[in-house]
This record gives sequence, C-alpha cells and structure tokens, in this order.
Amino acid sequence: MTAGTEDETLAGYRSTIDDIDAKLILLLAERFEVTRQVGIYKASVGLPPADPQREEEQIARLNALAASANLDPSFSEKFLRLIIDEVIRHHTRARDGAGPAGD
Repeated sequence: MTAGTEDETLAGYRSTIDDIDAKLILLLAERFEVTRQVGIYKASVGLPPADPQREEEQIARLNALAASANLDPSFSEKFLRLIIDEVIRHHTRARDGAGPAGD
C-alpha cells in the first residue's frame, strides 16, 4: 500500500468504529438527561447527590455484564466510575441550586 491509498478493509473498520462512537455519545446524552431528572428529583425531596449502595450494585452488575461480553471488568468499572462521578457532580449542582454544568 502506498501513501495516499486507503486500505478498504481498514476504512470499513474505521467507519464502523465511527458509527459506534456516535451511538455511544447519543446514549450518554440520553443517560445524562435521565440522570439530570433524577438530580432534580433528589434535590426536591432532600436526598443526597450520591448513593454509594446503588453505585456498588451498578458496578457489580455491569462488571458481570462486561465479563460475559468478554470486556475487561476493570475497564468497565473505570468507565462507569467516570460516569457516576459526573452524575454526582450534576446532582450536587442541582442540590445547591446551580444550573447544569457550564451555566
């Protein structure tokens, strides 16, 4: 293969990856919309932003799912922790009366 020529097989893989990445972003946006509503609800009824028991249950459930899907559970836990930490940050802002991040 020479410079400037695209490998069609590689291009096909990359196109699939691009599609999956777009779906991941849309799913994350959908998830964060629901968790935004949860944060508003928690703030309105005086619940704390974090729920450590729920977090541990989710991590265990998704670690098992990751293992069954041949995905490293350690990676899935890091990914979920990143999401949970961001959700808690949003819930804390809702509790404190601040708008969404970036406001």
